[in-house]
Amino acid sequence: MQTQPDLDAEEPSWVLEHAEDEKKNVIIEKKLEMEARLKKIRIQELRQKQHYENGEPPLKRFVRSVMTFHNWQLLNMYTKKLDKKGDISDDNAEARFMLDEYNSDDENVPHAKGLPSNRKQEGLSATSINLMEKLGMLAELSPDKEDIDLADETKIFYCSRTHSQLTQFIHEIRKVKLRPASWLGTAAPTSTEDQTDPSIVKHLPLASRKNLCINQKVSKLGSAVAINERCLELQQPDTPQDHKCTFLPTKENQSLVNDFRDHTHAKVRDIEDLGTIGKNLGICPYYATKAAVKPSEASRMAVRIVTLPYPLLLQHTAREAFEMSLKGHIVIIDEAHNLMDAISNIYSIVVTQSQLNRCRAQLRAYLQRFRNRLKGKNRVYITQVVRLLDSVSACLENVVNTSKTADGALDVSEILAGKGVDQINLYKLMRYLGESRLARKIEAYVTFTEEQEQKSIPRRSSSSIPVLTHVQGFFQTLTNPASEGRFFFEKNESSEVSLKYMLLDPTHHFREIVENARAVILAGGTMSPMDDYVRHLFAYVNPDRLKLWGCGHIIPKDNLVVLPVARGSSGLDFDFTYSKRDSSTIIDVLGQSLIKLSASIPDGMVVFFPSYSYLDQVVQRWQKGGSRTPSTIWDRLSSQKPIFQESKDVVGVDDLLGLYTNAVSIGEGGILLSVIGGKMSEGINFSDKLGRGVIVVGLPFPNIHSAQWKSKLEYIEKSTVDRGGSKDEGKIAGREFYENACMRAVNQSIGRAIRHQNDFASIILLDRRYKTERIISKLPGWIRQSIVKVADTYRQATAVSESIESILVDVVWPVDSTITVRISTSIIRVTLGKWACDISTSCKINSGSRSSTWTRCVYLVVFAVLREEFILAGNLVEDL
Repeated sequence: MQTQPDLDAEEPSWVLEHAEDEKKNVIIEKKLEMEARLKKIRIQELRQKQHYENGEPPLKRFVRSVMTFHNWQLLNMYTKKLDKKGDISDDNAEARFMLDEYNSDDENVPHAKGLPSNRKQEGLSATSINLMEKLGMLAELSPDKEDIDLADETKIFYCSRTHSQLTQFIHEIRKVKLRPASWLGTAAPTSTEDQTDPSIVKHLPLASRKNLCINQKVSKLGSAVAINERCLELQQPDTPQDHKCTFLPTKENQSLVNDFRDHTHAKVRDIEDLGTIGKNLGICPYYATKAAVKPSEASRMAVRIVTLPYPLLLQHTAREAFEMSLKGHIVIIDEAHNLMDAISNIYSIVVTQSQLNRCRAQLRAYLQRFRNRLKGKNRVYITQVVRLLDSVSACLENVVNTSKTADGALDVSEILAGKGVDQINLYKLMRYLGESRLARKIEAYVTFTEEQEQKSIPRRSSSSIPVLTHVQGFFQTLTNPASEGRFFFEKNESSEVSLKYMLLDPTHHFREIVENARAVILAGGTMSPMDDYVRHLFAYVNPDRLKLWGCGHIIPKDNLVVLPVARGSSGLDFDFTYSKRDSSTIIDVLGQSLIKLSASIPDGMVVFFPSYSYLDQVVQRWQKGGSRTPSTIWDRLSSQKPIFQESKDVVGVDDLLGLYTNAVSIGEGGILLSVIGGKMSEGINFSDKLGRGVIVVGLPFPNIHSAQWKSKLEYIEKSTVDRGGSKDEGKIAGREFYENACMRAVNQSIGRAIRHQNDFASIILLDRRYKTERIISKLPGWIRQSIVKVADTYRQATAVSESIESILVDVVWPVDSTITVRISTSIIRVTLGKWACDISTSCKINSGSRSSTWTRCVYLVVFAVLREEFILAGNLVEDL
């Protein structure tokens, strides 16, 4: 390949120096402009602080006191009347439940023709937004006040799935120390009032109201939706002043917001720290972080790293709420193996028949009370909501009466087949529901009446969610094009039917992030296979812009053993396909194999099953005694180590993990029965003794006959053909997508072990399909390189080739960072540095005790044969 000549080398030195000086002058000019703007901001902030410290002007204080007294009089009068009459009779008390006049079709009303810019993408699909922009149905809001334009320096937005994973990342940030900031070759002057350490990374964690709310009356609601709705309700103009949240930022306490920002930047904080700072200052951390995320201090104070969970980054409305711009910034998404599923889940929604019935009942109660007071558009739009509810309910009732299947796809025309629904403009209706706050009004009124009728019933349970708000979110999906998602019905075990909208194409919702950001980095330890990201998430991106990079694990190769096992005892194939895994014989063989493995693998052993239902089925079979053997497989397995079983119930996960950890830590060991894709397969670290062995039973392929997966595969095939591929290529792409979804779940479960450089473990894959190259190729590279081909060394292993017994043939098991063990049919060879020794496999020590594993035998050999090097093996000797 020919190289371009170095043009700079041909230029005289004085020309190059002049060019460098010009660049430096441009930088100086930009810095001076920023300093001038920052000086103006500091003056404004100083005035705000003085205003806050000096108190309100006398006139404003007098007006506020008069208004407070007036509100108190109204509340007192209402309370007295209610006590006397026992019913709701005061018009002033009910005024807060009334709807304001609404004139959406008035062209003279600002933004009547379209949605305001800060709401224009709320719940709408990308295609719908583009169409509405062409039709002029989206209006831009003019700014209420002039903001000072600040140059937003490059930030890193680091996103992960859970707050616990973000906390781990923040812990690593605290270890980073930067050189003191300097620009233009000289050290930047530091103000005596500056309380920050310039060597600390400027970091800001973002979180939802549920994580940051410090108002106990709101945070105790529990549900994120309920907390959001209650928070917004307290900010409405018609909310009495004495009922408003006292922690909300106002013009009067703006200096507290600045103090919050400065305290946040002073050190590397996590979510809990923000809550503590907010309580100490008396300011809401959720709203105060909005000011902190924007560059409002000197460049030395600007945020460099912002950490946030998936929903705050991936959801457009959440980014708008934080006034978060990704333009020119770097986005890093960790744990990106489930990125596409996360996007799909955010924009998918399920509504049940019971929720629709409750919503209809609430509307009926509201209309009975306020029907005569509703005028104009309010009455028209509420009638449309009732018709739409009835249409959706009728569709589900028809499914119950006519459909014999447990699930199926529905066309939007079937959902909107009710009387008069074809006359409804869904876009206008959605705008009305958002601007009128109908859901909050109805929810507040219904709750109010329930409190008055039965004083013993609490206002709202901690898990309740405003039902009309949820249904309103479902109505929004009815405006989405059929090409982006589909509707499905599902029947549960109690025959209750639900309606689900599922997003099929996450590309459009992620595209805005990709096109705005300077760079997008998807990171993860178990992202293999990578094909889906290129084909289905970045299909529109020029291949030259995509860079795929991977690396091995930080552990030495000998610290990991991966064993695909195709056969169990007596040569029976491990075939855990859906049609054959229910066999009692294969379940029994699986139990016998785990008994042998638990006797060989020390400490903790985690076993992953393909589903909760299959785990329950296996456990029931193991606990059932047979006629030939007096003890059950469950008894024999539990005699090796205590057994802990994960349940589908979310409650008790931490307790179960604590019991397992305690059993392992006191030397009893443990067997944890878990589920791939369950609560133990993500976010849990089975490091060191907690995960010396990870066993995966079968492959968790989704039900390909379900309506949702049929639609997914049809969409993959169609999109492949639309991009120029053939029908055969479309089917191949669908099959790849199906297999990749399964293997990403397997890889994530496997990744729970090996959590640091000195960790070691054994991974055993029980299924004949793990011996096929097609499946092996979808494992991460650091796992593939540690696969042991058992039958390749000893001819005597041929009879039980690839079986569970052949695991005990010529396999190197990692026992400790200083010792390895090679087991063959007749001897155990122990290697410690340059020393080696053999011992017969027939040797047993304390054969009757629970701790009688082969590792005890290894310890004795090391102590007896290598006693001259006992210092190296001292940690092993102490265990004897």
